[in-house]
Amino acid sequence: MKVILLQDIPGTGKRNQIINVSDGYARNFLFPRKWAMEATPKAVAEVERRNEIERAKEAARLKEAEELAANLKGKVIHLEAKGGEKGKLYGSVTSQEVADALNQQHEVQIDKRKIELSEPIRNAGDSDIVISLYAGVKVTMTVRVTAIK
Repeated sequence: MKVILLQDIPGTGKRNQIINVSDGYARNFLFPRKWAMEATPKAVAEVERRNEIERAKEAARLKEAEELAANLKGKVIHLEAKGGEKGKLYGSVTSQEVADALNQQHEVQIDKRKIELSEPIRNAGDSDIVISLYAGVKVTMTVRVTAIK
């Protein structure tokens, strides 16, 4: 029997996927739990229409992330931190501080978990960071830290 899954089912399939299952599995397990529905021609057309809309939204999100990456590429984030005379900072610059500075200076809201610091920034000067904007879309920016006494 062909069914359309209404949610992800481990070991069986993903949401909106059309699969073949045994009649007993469908009638006794999937249908009573409302995890699947029968794949009638009308239901299949509706699922395909929904999948097409979802693909269009996904493409729009990807395009938006690529435009943001092109806009941010090569820009510098300026930060000030307390430090000693030789440029050694008293603490380190965190990804939250970088996210806040990015929001203030370039008006871009990025979650701190999407900022990848190769190592903690503990010295004044320039450091490169990688920001993951979307799946497969990353941009490299420079963080310029100035030590204040």
